[in-house]
Amino acid sequence: MGFLKHVFLSLMISLAFWSLPAASADLLAKADTRMPAKAGAVDITQVVVKKAERRLFLMANDKIVHSYRISLGDNPEGHKLYEGDERTPEGQYTLDWRNVHSDFYKSIHISYPSAHDRELARAWGLNPGGSIMIHGLPNNAGDMAFAYEGLDWTDGCIAVNNKAMDEIWQLVSNGTPIRILP
Repeated sequence: MGFLKHVFLSLMISLAFWSLPAASADLLAKADTRMPAKAGAVDITQVVVKKAERRLFLMANDKIVHSYRISLGDNPEGHKLYEGDERTPEGQYTLDWRNVHSDFYKSIHISYPSAHDRELARAWGLNPGGSIMIHGLPNNAGDMAFAYEGLDWTDGCIAVNNKAMDEIWQLVSNGTPIRILP
């Protein structure tokens, strides 16, 4: 009886989905992928990352509102100097745009490199790199998602699990300052 009930429910859900008017399906496809802020949510004024602690904090003024475990680049100590050094930058930046279609589960761009970062890299005759993001797990992680927890595995980005990325995505606006500390 349980199996038949499951088949019946699956069939009903499928029929309901396929009977959506084309206009409704078009609206869903064009929907803004940014999650709206929760009603009554605290205004996040800053993101703080403490690399040595492997923590990312969402701040409302001086108060920690949320804290997340992070993974960093394979070579996490020190400030990012050039493309390919697998370091996460340190300093004051801005979260300036987001990408729902990244190779990772959502990503929010960090405004690295600054003019100072470009100057340092140029002094070494190197490219400072870019595309430093806060992001979730690789889209193809699947059943292996657990294996990323607690490891430094990025090329210099700041990674969190996908549940944390959903929360950060929803609570943090473009233009929010981010301070990355050693």
